[in-house]
Amino acid sequence: MAVFTSHIPTRRFGLTDIFVIAFVFALLVSVLHLGAGMVIPFSPENQLEISTDPADLPYYAGRSLLRMFIAYGASLLVTLVYGSIAAKNRTAEKVLIPLLDILQSVPVLGFLSVTITMFIGLFPASLLGVELASIFAIFTGQCWNMTFSFYHSLTTLPKDLKEVSAMLRFNWWQRFIRLEVPFAMIGLVWNSMMSFGGGWFFLAASEAITVLNESIRLPGVGSFMAAAVEDGNMPAVGYAIVTMIVMIVLVDQLFWRPIVVWSQKFKMERTEAVEVPTSFVYDLLQRAVFVVWMQKYCFRPIAKAVYAAFNLAARLTNRTASQLESVTLLSYLAAAIKWILLLTILYSVGQQAYQGGRMVASLGLDKLEEIIALGCYTLGRVMVSSLLGVLWTVPVGVWIGTNPRLSKFSQPVVQVAASFPANMIYPFVAVFYLQHSVNFELGSIPLMMLGTQWYILFNVIAGAMAIPNDLKEAAKVYKLSGWQKWRKLILPAIFPYLITGCITASGGAWNASIISELVIWKEDRLNATGLGSFISQVTATGDWPDIIAGIAVMCAFVVVINRLFWRRLYQLSETKYHLN
Repeated sequence: MAVFTSHIPTRRFGLTDIFVIAFVFALLVSVLHLGAGMVIPFSPENQLEISTDPADLPYYAGRSLLRMFIAYGASLLVTLVYGSIAAKNRTAEKVLIPLLDILQSVPVLGFLSVTITMFIGLFPASLLGVELASIFAIFTGQCWNMTFSFYHSLTTLPKDLKEVSAMLRFNWWQRFIRLEVPFAMIGLVWNSMMSFGGGWFFLAASEAITVLNESIRLPGVGSFMAAAVEDGNMPAVGYAIVTMIVMIVLVDQLFWRPIVVWSQKFKMERTEAVEVPTSFVYDLLQRAVFVVWMQKYCFRPIAKAVYAAFNLAARLTNRTASQLESVTLLSYLAAAIKWILLLTILYSVGQQAYQGGRMVASLGLDKLEEIIALGCYTLGRVMVSSLLGVLWTVPVGVWIGTNPRLSKFSQPVVQVAASFPANMIYPFVAVFYLQHSVNFELGSIPLMMLGTQWYILFNVIAGAMAIPNDLKEAAKVYKLSGWQKWRKLILPAIFPYLITGCITASGGAWNASIISELVIWKEDRLNATGLGSFISQVTATGDWPDIIAGIAVMCAFVVVINRLFWRRLYQLSETKYHLN
């Protein structure tokens, strides 16, 4: 699928092309240089020393960005595969969606506790093992929100589009690339932006790892910030914050803004909008002759080859499936293989659950009741933070999403606010709370909101931007205004996106509790009674029974709430509030 216009420009090779070529060359050299730093020799006994010298921040920023984009690439791949399987196979959906609820509720420290030893074991004498553990931790902060968005888009495909694809006899690959991905594109782009921002939130936790009584740090802005906080070095904290803002703005303007402009071509509407988003970088790339050459002689041939290969594979799989259906013995054999694979997976999961259950059982009933009570405290904070987030994000998100001119100026501001890791300002909040004796049992709620409310906002913006222009014109014709317009057009249109945002925000709030319920500044500790602070403390000490019990209880809370409350609203959005 082409990204830029394919016409051959009449203008000649010029300064624009020189600038683009120089930028691409500098980017490639930087990636090679930063990547080389990921495979240097390493051992837990001789760890890297993290500097708080501002001169090292550009290199640290590059290392952090490289981890973020690698994690995002992996998240996008998992999103497309996992979301497609869950949306198209009802049997798989019954397993994959509850599993997704569990995965998004497992705290980043929980993933790190399990994976850090494994990755170091895979690359025992190289820093690459720790790098992969850090990237995997960032991946867990990005992937689940994107997967929920893509899955929901596929489950709300309009029936007429499904019928057209059936009439055209699309195979699974043609339907995926020509219908499903384009239909889900706007929501996927905005949720990708949010997920990328969510990765920043856990950057410090993934680069400055303290698990199982062992502290490991990687060069990056997050570890720089952690070192500055430990030293109580406020100027260094300020330098880290400025660096983070610069990174977020550059990524927004050079990467996300052009993609948002490009994604508008996938908007479902019969009439063209008067105002559309714009991007200086997107316009610059369209004018560059070099980009058109690369598209014609490099990108397009590769895209055609990939499309042809997958199209051939789709035809072969369809033919094989039809042959299996016609042969009774082979169909039974295929079903038997599926059941064997399913039982094998269930056995492996059950075995791990049994081992974890034995460790949890050793804690005793009283300890388990205490952990459940801590979960109830965190549940209250999650509910309050989600409700407060909805109250302000819905009107603001609709305002931004329905005004392209406003979106042009507000998107960078929102992107910076959403992407900026809230835990970087926790030291300032801790100082304020300590000076004014703020009750941290309640004071932790705003900290939790800082990391979760943006999931709702970005989904609402995506829903508002996806409203077809012809429906807006119809609202004008019928003279809908005020509450009537909200009730008849806006709220039904954004409802599926709002539910997706609330689900991911709720899961993100549980995950964020491990940071927001325990804040440390020098020798002072602000500790709110809750499951998040409990998991943070037992993870640092390496108490495996408590770690497993805490994560299991958190997962149970999330799954039960999603099944009893959010899932019903999700089904309502699938059946009543989607375009048909």
